[in-house]
Amino acid sequence: MLRHQFEDASQQRESAVLGMWVFLATEIMFFGGLFAAYTAYRYQYGAGFAAASHHLNMLLGAANTAVLLTSSLTMALAVHAAQVGKKPAHIAGLLVLTMLLGCAFLGIKAVEYHDKFVHHLVPGASFVWEGTLTRQAEMFYYLYFAMTGLHAIHMLAGVGVVLVVAILAARGRYTPQYHNPLEITGLYWHFVDIIWVFLFPLLYLIA
Repeated sequence: MLRHQFEDASQQRESAVLGMWVFLATEIMFFGGLFAAYTAYRYQYGAGFAAASHHLNMLLGAANTAVLLTSSLTMALAVHAAQVGKKPAHIAGLLVLTMLLGCAFLGIKAVEYHDKFVHHLVPGASFVWEGTLTRQAEMFYYLYFAMTGLHAIHMLAGVGVVLVVAILAARGRYTPQYHNPLEITGLYWHFVDIIWVFLFPLLYLIA
């Protein structure tokens, strides 16, 4: 659907994509501050961070990585399906699968969070750490919950957007000539996935 402020569909698409890239640039700066804080404290408290990291479930973290990479594939296939004029049901099916994979990621992360609450590894008055380097370990978990929690919020928002886009796709809204919302949703989804690709080794694979 061509809006009145654009001369043609190509200009509208380019403006939409540019707007999303500008938004993602602000998100990069937002996450960048957390990554910078993590790097500084990791350098200062290397031993404590390594000890605290050993209490994370690497198998669940790896499973979540695989889930998100698969969801990026299904999202890319959904965008491609719209570009080549596949049936609305086909596009919507891929988007629903993407959304379900996002929900699976959040479910696995909820299991991890529950484990941390059970073992009193949540920073604050109830934080319990057996051994030395208690303050360093607590700082690791401050950053762990801040970084993964913020990422989970972005993932939850992405699931909601994909749901809306899937409903519109099922109604035949997207065609090879018009699929801007689907394309920029894909950009956001890939961004969230890429953030996790950085978080996984930083948090789970500390030597």
